[in-house]
Amino acid sequence: MRPRKKILCVDCNEQTLSVRKFFLETRGFRVVAVETSDEALAILERAIPYSIDLMICELLMPQMDGNELVRRAKQLRPELATMIVCDKISTFDRALHADVFLPKGCSSPGEIYALTRRLVARKRGPKPVWSQAERVA
Repeated sequence: MRPRKKILCVDCNEQTLSVRKFFLETRGFRVVAVETSDEALAILERAIPYSIDLMICELLMPQMDGNELVRRAKQLRPELATMIVCDKISTFDRALHADVFLPKGCSSPGEIYALTRRLVARKRGPKPVWSQAERVA
């Protein structure tokens, strides 16, 4: 059996966070849910590299917005796939550092699930360079 993919969810709204966690867990993902950007960064600092497959965060949060959180998270874990969600489509230009920007209410649960699966399945990092001797062996 393959290990389940791990997703870090960050949202200051407890109800939204709970719904997102339930949605992802019922589809086979392991979810770590936190309400602040500081908590998310602390988890990423302690995490083993490649142990967290995706971070989903809200763009508009107090203290540190989602774009800044993603920027800092990518400094800690460049291999980390990231998705920013937001209520307002007009704030898309602020989501510069994420791999995906997803406006809430514009996508069906099936589309969200498919996008999440695609992000956690993506291979991260540079491709290895093999010498001719290693290819033959």
